[in-house]
Amino acid sequence: MDNTMDKKHPVSELMRSTIEKIHELVDTNVIVGQPINTPDGVTLIPISRVNFGFGSGGGDYGKSPKENFGGGGGAGVKIDPVAFLTIKDGVTRVLPVAAPPATTLDRIVEMAPDLMDKAEKFLDKKKKEQESV
Repeated sequence: MDNTMDKKHPVSELMRSTIEKIHELVDTNVIVGQPINTPDGVTLIPISRVNFGFGSGGGDYGKSPKENFGGGGGAGVKIDPVAFLTIKDGVTRVLPVAAPPATTLDRIVEMAPDLMDKAEKFLDKKKKEQESV
């Protein structure tokens, strides 16, 4: 009886090992960090952008003596700090870590969410004024 079926395949083991190592490196505590409490009552929560990738390869070169196998694996992780959530007196704000915008277009893109909120509030206010007339 052939006992090779009882053994785990080397390629499977290689993939499992690579994925386990990535899992150890990239968890939710990396993306949304542990809260930091300051003496003046501010809570800071770090937020990061995580990019990762991995690759594995292998081979099974036939059933010759010692059952040939060749393989390799690798992984990469890039962690960039993006912002801090600041919480003080029940008010939450986002404090970006990125460098200030360099061009006018960068400034416009950065301001777009605030401008949209202000425009929406303005339109809602006008709508209510017209309904009350």
